[in-house]
Amino acid sequence: MSAVPRKVLSVLKGETITPPPIWLMRQAGRYLPEYRATRARAGSFLDLCYNPELATEVTLQPIRRYGFDAAILFSDILVIPDALKRNVTFTEGHGPQMTPIQADEIDSLKGMEIFPHLDPVLAAVSGIRAGLPEETTLLGFCGAPWTVATYMIAGHGTPDQAPARLFAYRHRKAFLTLLDLLADLSAAYLVRQIKAGADAVQIFDSWAGVLGEDEFEDFCIRPVQRMIAAVKAECPATPVIAFAKGAGYLLKTYRRKTGADAIGLDWSVPLAFARELQQEGPVQGNLDPMRVVAGGAAMLEGADRILDALGHGPLIFNLGHGITPQADPDAVSQLVAHIRKDMA
Repeated sequence: MSAVPRKVLSVLKGETITPPPIWLMRQAGRYLPEYRATRARAGSFLDLCYNPELATEVTLQPIRRYGFDAAILFSDILVIPDALKRNVTFTEGHGPQMTPIQADEIDSLKGMEIFPHLDPVLAAVSGIRAGLPEETTLLGFCGAPWTVATYMIAGHGTPDQAPARLFAYRHRKAFLTLLDLLADLSAAYLVRQIKAGADAVQIFDSWAGVLGEDEFEDFCIRPVQRMIAAVKAECPATPVIAFAKGAGYLLKTYRRKTGADAIGLDWSVPLAFARELQQEGPVQGNLDPMRVVAGGAAMLEGADRILDALGHGPLIFNLGHGITPQADPDAVSQLVAHIRKDMA
């Protein structure tokens, strides 16, 4: 560990820092012209994810441009299904697609190796850490088992995850087996990222918000708790951020039940509730990405509300989900400057 303080890492360990550190989900992405140029060189999205040199380059681009306090590995949550030979592809305008898994296929995943297939991603982690300023935190990440399973079952993204929900009701034993398999593989993947140079890791449960209370407990909390326990068993000092998008009031016990060090908040989480959650530890979020697209007063007023509500406790300023391709890079510059100036 560097002797130079890494602000995001400090907040993840419970410190309050003013102004709060900032990074943005999907900060390396299509809104940046330098990303689009690198993406064109790569050939395909997955080729970019598996090219250590280019994945390192796009991860570092927003750090060079904005000086964010954290970089997050450029990859995708679906590299694990890809490593499990589910024929993952990304088609422009159609999103990710893969061969849907059937209930009687799940046992065949047992014992499958995801390495060395994912070794290029780990090489990128090492390259990114070497290229980052000492003070910049490096975040590794993966998808949560529920969210990854939704794609594996439907074979593509869906608005309400009905295929996965139906599968879980009709084939509960097979579904829970799939979640456990994904939890174990994902934990092993995160541990490898940490050993390659990640300072902390984030687990993305992007589709947590479609589940009822009992299903959230069984399909989101239980497998994420299993993951975090496995990560902490090997890397006890490494902080874990858990982001259950759309979970709402179910976040009240999410940190305690999963063992997460910090929780990410989407933009629908009321700030009064966010303050309650912050009493138990660090929070991350939660500006609406559309405010960045709108820019100007809408963006800055939204940021100020978050800073007023959460800036006096352990906070990592972020969006409530990923930055969109429509965002103006100059608006992001204004946002970063505003946060650092107004609370300095």
